[in-house]
Amino acid sequence: MANGWAPDDAVQNQIDDTVKDAVLRARTMMPAGASAEHCDDCGEDIPERRRLALPGTRTCVACQTARDATIRTAGFNRRGSKDSQLR
Repeated sequence: MANGWAPDDAVQNQIDDTVKDAVLRARTMMPAGASAEHCDDCGEDIPERRRLALPGTRTCVACQTARDATIRTAGFNRRGSKDSQLR
């Protein structure tokens, strides 16, 4: 149910846009190209099974886990309510 001047499908449009943005972001973070045999960060060997499962990988599992832990998302306030802006 929409509020005020918003169309009836406004909430669903917000949900769809949020999902679409998340999928596009995930796709841009996917590795591409040839996989490295040694990790770019620590120099350890990257197992062949990882290279086959994830083409284009450049890091070992431990280093990729550390990289993923440092990724911060900005978040996007699609609703624009005062309550969500104050958090």
